[in-house]
Amino acid sequence: MTDQELSDKLNQLIAYLASENPKVESHFSRYPNETWEDKYEIFRGYCNIRPPQAVPNHILSLQDELLQALLSKRDIVSLDDLTAIQEQIYLWQGDITCLAVDGIVNAANSALLGCTQANHNCIDNAIHTRAGMQLRLDCHQIIKNQGRKEAMGKAKITPAYNLPAQYVLHTVGPYIDEGGVSPLKENLLASSYRSCLQLADQEGLESLAFCCISTGEFHYPNDQAAQVAIETVKTYLNENNSSLKVIFNVFLDKDLEIYQDLLEQ
Repeated sequence: MTDQELSDKLNQLIAYLASENPKVESHFSRYPNETWEDKYEIFRGYCNIRPPQAVPNHILSLQDELLQALLSKRDIVSLDDLTAIQEQIYLWQGDITCLAVDGIVNAANSALLGCTQANHNCIDNAIHTRAGMQLRLDCHQIIKNQGRKEAMGKAKITPAYNLPAQYVLHTVGPYIDEGGVSPLKENLLASSYRSCLQLADQEGLESLAFCCISTGEFHYPNDQAAQVAIETVKTYLNENNSSLKVIFNVFLDKDLEIYQDLLEQ
């Protein structure tokens, strides 16, 4: 798809999203609107703040064409491109939305709706943006069906839509406030990892990529979170005779160093 074709599709999508929510149009007028990259940021922002309401089929088709075209421009990484650092365990630094594996884990909020802050650079925002508006609709339906917000330490699964992965597993990890890490919150973090592993095995997935759950926006100390993650995954694989291949996906250099040190011990 040419740059002009990308721009044309983005213009159509932006026009539709702006017509749905005209009160916020002035916010996005502050963004450059010249290249398709500029237009993508405006489109992304509109999608981030859009409530989970029905989308006309022709708009979803247009969005899917756009996201698939953008996906073709990215460097996609599969499990075959990685080397195990331990048996069944891999470590990879990069954008989790570039991983072509069976499942990726999203560090979700309790509403499961993705990040609703326009153009925020968190993993929840990235996953929902690259997957498409269908992901928010699916997550909303999960919450509607269960009649309550998602509890910490559980896991839900949805299709990944326009991501190179097949599925997204959504889990809400614990938030660390001024009280710091407690045994309860450590157990909740371990439960998030364990619930995702159990669900992946239950659904027949062969590979699963974890982000660094509860770090970043939820303020869990990176080194302590990594220790919980690795210990929980290794214990689960051993105790359940699981053949699941697990990728620890890190984005920050400090997380790469922490995981390398722990996994190479």
